[in-house]
Amino acid sequence: MPPIEGSYPVGMPGIIAHYRDYLPVTENTPLFSLGEGFTPLVHARWLGDELGLDHLYLKNEGQNPTGSFKDRGMVLAVAKAIEDNAEAIVCASTGNTAASAAAYGALAGMQVIVVIPRGNIAIGKLAQSLHYGAKVVAAAGNFDDALRLIREITERHKVTLVNSVNPMRLEGQKTGAFEVCDALRRAPDYLAIPVGNAGNISAYWAGFKQYRERGKVNGLPKMLGFEAAGSAPIVENRIIDHPETLATAIKIGNPASWDKAVAARDESGGVIESVTDEEIVDAYKLISRLEGIFCEPASAASVAGVIKMVRAGRLESSAHIVCVLTGSGLKDPDTAIARAAGVLETAATIDSVEAALGWAEAPEPVLAGAR
Repeated sequence: MPPIEGSYPVGMPGIIAHYRDYLPVTENTPLFSLGEGFTPLVHARWLGDELGLDHLYLKNEGQNPTGSFKDRGMVLAVAKAIEDNAEAIVCASTGNTAASAAAYGALAGMQVIVVIPRGNIAIGKLAQSLHYGAKVVAAAGNFDDALRLIREITERHKVTLVNSVNPMRLEGQKTGAFEVCDALRRAPDYLAIPVGNAGNISAYWAGFKQYRERGKVNGLPKMLGFEAAGSAPIVENRIIDHPETLATAIKIGNPASWDKAVAARDESGGVIESVTDEEIVDAYKLISRLEGIFCEPASAASVAGVIKMVRAGRLESSAHIVCVLTGSGLKDPDTAIARAAGVLETAATIDSVEAALGWAEAPEPVLAGAR
């Protein structure tokens, strides 16, 4: 399998090379990589203690090259596009897919065209797409309108669509399930994941099933998917024409992988439910404060859903629960700043600084490790 010269990190195989026996690759599929995959599975002890859970884990996908889980599927989709001699790749996106497609397209020397919903993309994601050199078109409407337009483009021009309707995307994303099992040396009891376009929950489920079929694990998890309450078409069993949520990455009213997500839910004996923006923000803050992991708001939907289920007595304390955090908090700096405590501004004197900290009379020492 010939690599693209100079296009993979030294000492890092990339997911195509590492999991090649589990992926639909051929001798002509390029083994190129930006170092995607192999993200940390963090034992969330402080958050687990808060919730009364002994084995709570966070799969931190924000540590992928462009800061989201999309890189897993994109590297394989673009590799197969190269194999097919495509000259350009196209996608519709709320941000993360655009950033990932632009990065891997740049690596492959391909033109990248992205259609985004105007005014509904986090600034960090837009900045990435532009700097990687993609042609970005902001169209009036929502993500579903953008996807409709990009599908029409593929009918008129010889380009490769790299949204999750491309099966290679889901094939690459299933490697997240492999890594969870490799780290735990077993399948978790529950896998909690945000649901937007609904490809990731079905990809993880496919990965878990394939690992069990190959004898790598004995069991399978129950899949717990969480949509935002204002953008919950699967939960409400209807297309949402005007989805609303601050979690822009899952602000999708007509998921492309709807049927696959429902199948993953039903086959695993799991659930797909909704969480409010308030619940998402509460979880978003908890994850940062208790575990030192800064994820984007949509990522926190998985933890918000687990919190909701724990409080309803629906999850046992001894269960092994993995929450997928799909993207970095740096993707959406506007929301981060708006939801954070303010900066303490003072004069440049020690008395002013101590007063601002509440130490003016009797400052207490700051103890390492204090909570």
